[in-house]
Amino acid sequence: MTRLVDLSVTTRSTPSEATPVTVELLDHETGATVLGLTPGDFPDGMAISNETVTLTTHTGTHMDAPLHYGPLSGGVPAKSIDQVPLEWCHGPGVRLDVRDVPPGEGITTDHLEAAFKAAEHDPAPGDIALLWTGADRLWGSADYLREFPGLTGEGTAFLVERGIRVIGIDAWGLDRPMHRMIEDYRRTGDNAHLWPAHIYGRTAEYLQLEKLAHLGDLPAATGFTICCFPVAVDGAGAGWTRVVALVDDAST
Repeated sequence: MTRLVDLSVTTRSTPSEATPVTVELLDHETGATVLGLTPGDFPDGMAISNETVTLTTHTGTHMDAPLHYGPLSGGVPAKSIDQVPLEWCHGPGVRLDVRDVPPGEGITTDHLEAAFKAAEHDPAPGDIALLWTGADRLWGSADYLREFPGLTGEGTAFLVERGIRVIGIDAWGLDRPMHRMIEDYRRTGDNAHLWPAHIYGRTAEYLQLEKLAHLGDLPAATGFTICCFPVAVDGAGAGWTRVVALVDDAST
């Protein structure tokens, strides 16, 4: 029997989002008036509702497309989110336990190799790699924006060069916290500190899943399938994504 594990956060206004989220409700009564009718014209005295939502494509659990990283990827035009092949968004998942990496620090190739070894799994083309930092416990607070480790550029290359097209993380972003990267850049003058995981996507195309959650609810590091189909926003660099793990309970 297949069990579904939701690995997404709820899209809402919260201190954990860097940009505001607004939801304007058109309730069941007002919904009638915009149609030139009254609530009494409808069964049960109610029309149908609607919502107008204002947010960025990077709000909530979402997928970053190659276009987010730059206009070119590997020397060719970078794919927007509506151009992402659906085949990339469905595949075997592997949870990489990197909870020992301190907040603000980089997840290196050494960390990844150790996590694959602990998972008793060798990275393979088509794998969907999920970085388990434990930072989702902070979802709902402002600390969520600052207290997490991030993938290094070298770590990103390590995964992508092994055929992994999708890399996810249960934190605000895939790179280290924004304030840490900017501090290091200003201290050293070296712009290699700025978003190295993202910028690697200019070399080779890959997808990021950011703001995952509940990776601890997976029964094991492997043995599940990930579905992560993004909303196809025309020409955009990202799209909201409901990420779900399909777990075969017979294998647990």
